[in-house]
Amino acid sequence: MHNQSQSSFRGSRSSSSSKPSFGGHRPSSGGSYSRGGSSGSRFSGSRRPPQRSGGGGRGNFKQSQFFDLNRFINKAVVVKETEEHFVPEHTFATFEIEESLKKNIIRKGYVLPTPIQDRAIPHVLLGRDVVGIANTGTGKTAAFLIPLVNKVLKNKKERVLIVVPTRELAIQIEDELKGFTPLMGIFSVVCVGGTSIVPQIKALKHINQFVIGTPGRLKDLIERGNLDLKTTNTVVLDEADRMLDMGFIPDMRYLMTKLPKERHTLFFSATMSKDIERLIHEFLREPVSISVKTRDTSQNIDQDVVRLKPGQQKFDALLELLKQPGFGKVLIFGRTKHGVSKLAIALDKEGVKSESIHGNKTHSQRQKALGYFKDGKVQVLVATDVAARGLDIVGVSHVINYELPATYEDYIHRIGRTGRAHASGKALTFIDGK
Repeated sequence: MHNQSQSSFRGSRSSSSSKPSFGGHRPSSGGSYSRGGSSGSRFSGSRRPPQRSGGGGRGNFKQSQFFDLNRFINKAVVVKETEEHFVPEHTFATFEIEESLKKNIIRKGYVLPTPIQDRAIPHVLLGRDVVGIANTGTGKTAAFLIPLVNKVLKNKKERVLIVVPTRELAIQIEDELKGFTPLMGIFSVVCVGGTSIVPQIKALKHINQFVIGTPGRLKDLIERGNLDLKTTNTVVLDEADRMLDMGFIPDMRYLMTKLPKERHTLFFSATMSKDIERLIHEFLREPVSISVKTRDTSQNIDQDVVRLKPGQQKFDALLELLKQPGFGKVLIFGRTKHGVSKLAIALDKEGVKSESIHGNKTHSQRQKALGYFKDGKVQVLVATDVAARGLDIVGVSHVINYELPATYEDYIHRIGRTGRAHASGKALTFIDGK
């Protein structure tokens, strides 16, 4: 899908004696799947301060400093019909919600609630503050949207603020919201950076029961006098751990000071850390804590590492993989904006239809690339960690970590883009075997 000219991507072949760097494009290890761990290597669960490189991504960390390769190798668990399955206490029909909302839920194809939906929705309906911890891809969005739509249906004067880390997640939440609210007279606006603020200002002049946005843009709109949160008595902080990682804590605190002290607060995250616990204590009042997080990674994601054959280049190994049967919809993660763009262009030139998404692209460019990938117009989407959270793309067959993530938590969120909604998926990680 790229028409740009390609600079030499492969470079010169490295000799087997040269020490590979996983931050570049020389061999890291593996052209074939290989099971096995590393001797003495260990991954630290704590987040390291990002060391910025010229490409705008994270620094070139040494793999041996923090990665235990065994954490990237895990066979998917095939759940047999005789094994115990989750049995929800509720159905969407038995939730105490408006009949019109129930009909829209059925129309969307929802049958039974997921664990986080089953446990969270009743408490949200009662107006309680809720902390929800659940694996990615488990239906957290509907867990707060359904009861909040019901809240607005009962009182059209209700105002809801949903704060998220990325523009893609904001747009995705609004899309899901619209699926629950056709012909209900419920309106929403997305307020995110990376796109013109003018249409957002115009939209805010009208009544919007739901305002969905990223912290920086929301703060900007408040300071300009275009957004007043004095009458917004419900707030959702979604992917709170990611907002913490991205340095949005000052903006989040600012937003909370603009909300009424008596408010309904919902807090959703995929991970729980000491910093997250402090935010919960700071922002919520006697919350109901719900955790349905069963393990770090989904049991139906087959995880493995990729090792290079002697003399084989990393890019060549990637091409071999992508031309194998089954690699139908592949999300590839790199670390820098420049590297991601360069890789997508190189793949496209080799006949693998590809697009890229990263922070330097405009809002329209990112949406176009995502649209191509979702619609199957390209086989590959190459991305920085901007795509590691929140995005729900149906049918991703593989996630490939072409470059290592900075932390294991980032790895968890990357591979969570596949194997969603009980589907099977595969995750492959290029590693440095030195």
